Amino acid sequence: MDPDLSLFDEVVRAGSLSAAARRRGTSPAMVSKRLARLESRLGVRLIHRTTRRMELTARGEAFHRDVEAILEAIRAAEEKVRDADAEPSGVLRVSAPTSFGRLHIAPALGGFLEAHPRVALELDLSDAFEDLVGARIDVAIRITASIGADARSERLADSPRVLCAAPAYLARHGEPASLDDLRNHSLLAATGQLPWLLSGPDGDIEVDGESRVRTNSSEVVRELTLSGLGVSLRSLWDVGEDLAARRLVRVLPWLEGSANVGIYAVASAAPAGAAARAFIAHLRQTWSERPSWSGAIPIGGLD
Repeated sequence: MDPDLSLFDEVVRAGSLSAAARRRGTSPAMVSKRLARLESRLGVRLIHRTTRRMELTARGEAFHRDVEAILEAIRAAEEKVRDADAEPSGVLRVSAPTSFGRLHIAPALGGFLEAHPRVALELDLSDAFEDLVGARIDVAIRITASIGADARSERLADSPRVLCAAPAYLARHGEPASLDDLRNHSLLAATGQLPWLLSGPDGDIEVDGESRVRTNSSEVVRELTLSGLGVSLRSLWDVGEDLAARRLVRVLPWLEGSANVGIYAVASAAPAGAAARAFIAHLRQTWSERPSWSGAIPIGGLD
């Protein structure tokens, strides 16, 4: 592997020559010299750099995407050989949605780490879909209806979703009796979650609109719903206990979120390492029978 390619990748990820030099334990002058050597060999300028900032050229951006793919393929090939019969070990980078990670991933980590003490786990919680290769994520837990063709995935569990609202909201505004009624109510959803795709006796139905409050946080939507600001479409893994305790009640209970949405473990197209495979297997075993959120819930409606 050309060491100048990995250095170029390091510079882009670090954001500056000096930061890359610190990571490499060398001088900025040496990093600059090797970058210039790579550009000279390629015959193109990869990075515009001044004393204050650096910026990839158009060719530099395209080249970096190819370099990322090459480095990831090499790393995966090395892991495949090394991990064939090896005990899971090394750094395992996992990303998960904020609420789901806090409620259902974090409690499962103790058993996994006890079984695999040589694994150093890094858990990143974010509602954004991170670029697996760019962020060097080994396993991403995603709740979605579809996974891109460029990634390998395994559906670990269903994610049933229901329309719900706080009793106080329904007492003030009335309980919607139809979809037309629902569209006249205050809807609550995080950015990108509308329109809602629902399934009912007559097939799939799409409900569009604008959220009463704009937010990028699904956790905030849950709190807004509990506080009585409107109707939301929530996953049972998130609000199952609130429904059971009647802090929330179902609205239009004959409708549910599309069954296509599931909880997936997603990895890059490259073969997953031993630690990633063990982690996915641990979650699969944890949810192998009935996940805690899939139990019976109240049908809905006010008393």
